[in-house]
Amino acid sequence: MSFAQILATAEPLEGGFALDIPDRWKQGRTAYGGFSSALAHECARRLAPDMPPLRSAQVAFVGPVAGRAEFRARILRRGRNASWVEVQAACDGAVAYSATFVFMGPVESALHLHDVPLPAGITPVGQASDFASRMGPSFIAGNFEVRFAKPRPAAPMPEVCWWVRVGERDGLDPMTETLLVADALPPGVLPMLGARVPVSSMTWQANYLTAAPATQDGWWLLQSVGDYAEKGCSSQRMAMWNAAGEAVISGMQSVALFG
Repeated sequence: MSFAQILATAEPLEGGFALDIPDRWKQGRTAYGGFSSALAHECARRLAPDMPPLRSAQVAFVGPVAGRAEFRARILRRGRNASWVEVQAACDGAVAYSATFVFMGPVESALHLHDVPLPAGITPVGQASDFASRMGPSFIAGNFEVRFAKPRPAAPMPEVCWWVRVGERDGLDPMTETLLVADALPPGVLPMLGARVPVSSMTWQANYLTAAPATQDGWWLLQSVGDYAEKGCSSQRMAMWNAAGEAVISGMQSVALFG
């Protein structure tokens, strides 16, 4: 089933909904982080449909999101311009996922700064090579189309850069779609570790650089760059652009490395 179809099967709860996490959206023992975050955003939207656009998401991957998951939202604060909504997902009675979403409408400002350029050496999506889904995380197959956005470097570098789009986008809210896609990359340091090293995302900060994300034919450019890795902890910078090269999300993530 598509994401929209899965969401349609959710059982309504007070402040949220419950559903079974499909195996096809799992990454190891837990749901893929973008899937959990897209569900959490939909939970927040249902709680307060009249919110202004999403501008920031602060996510904590607390534990495995698997089996029957209950998503519940609550408004932390509703201001004149900005509002905060917290969403938690519980599995077997324990919190497994937590997110705080910041929704904010436009305000007048004299400052105009937009300096998130495309990475150097990007291959246009129409010329990019297809990615063999068997090479990547299990949730990629059947859910996403992926193309390599950069040629393979001569020596391993702490960077991953892909073109990604959702296989079935019908009925998706634009913000929900971007959250579903934006966490699809493996950690930036993985090319220096090898695909068999277990990894686990711990936190994720995603700041939206537009109130109305849109792209051509569903394609988004994703980049993860590892800039720190010591004693099992890695910090990475992340960004997302649309097919026209316009920056959509800037963020960072903390990742646990088990090897």
